[in-house]
Amino acid sequence: MNEQVKKTGGWRTNKWVRAAIPALLLHCSIGTVYCWSIFSQEIADYIGFSKGATEWAFSFAIFFLGMSAAFLGNVVEKDIHKSSLIAAICFAAGMAGTGFFIYYGGAHQGSMLSLIGIYVCYGFIMGIGLGTGYLSPVKTLMLWFEDRKGLATGLAVAGFGAAKAIASPIMQWMLDSLGDGGIYKMFIILACVYFVMMFVGHLLLKKPDGWHEPQTKEASKSILSVLKTKPISNYIGIWLMFYINITCGLALISQEKAIIKCLGLAGMVGVISTISAVFNAGGRLGFSAWADKMKDRNTVYKIIFILSIALTGITIVTSGIANGAQNTVLMVLVLALIFVINAGYGGGFSNVPTLLSDHYGMSNISAIHGITLSAWGFAGLTGNQLATWIVNHFGTWVEIHGYNVNPTGYQTVLYVTIVLYILALVLSMVFVKPTEKALAAKNVK
Repeated sequence: MNEQVKKTGGWRTNKWVRAAIPALLLHCSIGTVYCWSIFSQEIADYIGFSKGATEWAFSFAIFFLGMSAAFLGNVVEKDIHKSSLIAAICFAAGMAGTGFFIYYGGAHQGSMLSLIGIYVCYGFIMGIGLGTGYLSPVKTLMLWFEDRKGLATGLAVAGFGAAKAIASPIMQWMLDSLGDGGIYKMFIILACVYFVMMFVGHLLLKKPDGWHEPQTKEASKSILSVLKTKPISNYIGIWLMFYINITCGLALISQEKAIIKCLGLAGMVGVISTISAVFNAGGRLGFSAWADKMKDRNTVYKIIFILSIALTGITIVTSGIANGAQNTVLMVLVLALIFVINAGYGGGFSNVPTLLSDHYGMSNISAIHGITLSAWGFAGLTGNQLATWIVNHFGTWVEIHGYNVNPTGYQTVLYVTIVLYILALVLSMVFVKPTEKALAAKNVK
């Protein structure tokens, strides 16, 4: 932290108003992108397309989230007010535009214009809002909470994860209450609500008084030069293990509802999905706060991967998904797998910016974090699509309590994810080197 800031006695008193609250306002708004499954079938039915055709809107949103974060990271680095305003405008405009094209699709069933409009608005325009909105508060939080960076970023990113748990029942109530055309009305109403929330966050967001970017030789380095201060394999390892964690998380989470139905718990899908969202948010906050106490923050990734491998392996060996409906112990095991994968998925997100800052310092951290989020973009295209392909090509569809499900297909997804988790663990142990802080602590011993 700048010496000038350290000498300013009262600037810490506003860290909640100037950093934590605006971060939550931004992340609790954009995090509702994960509510897609709540209304995807309604959109498909209303505009006259298959659910599979509309699903690409969500994949595009995650892809452009990662790409906009990668390409606009420098904008965030230079001016958080500009980037947070871009986020508010793009996210709200994309949501309102989605509502308009759903309305148009309802009036012109099967129109390709409505489907393409939804792709552009929900995927591309909202995606830009997602990427810039996700990045904007992160560095500011780390500056205000320099002693508890993980806790601070975990708090904001937990807001992103908790958004689904908060917004899902509200969206479902709106769909049930707004009558004919409720699906497009919901989008337009929420566009207004989220714009107000994000605009207030934009107005409140502020770096500590007296803070200025240090004008040092290190700060003026290009991003590639900063990454080269360590073996480039170090950064590749971080990027790949982040990508794998998201891909595996999305693969399982995308099949979550169907797996719950396999267990004979169709009536509790909503409750279990909410609990899994709480684990997702809790993992973001809990794993990052825990990592603050570790000498090497990479240790938390090793823990996430080991837990994921262990529970996935046990579920594979016991055929838990296929047999869970007949065995309570196996049912609990599969639910534990869902909750742990959600927690690890969230924890992987919240620890990325602090892991990068531990390795490469705070100079250009927004830009470096943005480039790293490109892993999220590519995982958005591969995670759920991979799981869907596996389920459609392996196993047999059967009826369980009135629902058509494919237990063998879901089990096959686990064979792929366990291999990827093992690869991620190897990357975290071999490629990602200990930080100077971790090495110094080891030498003291």
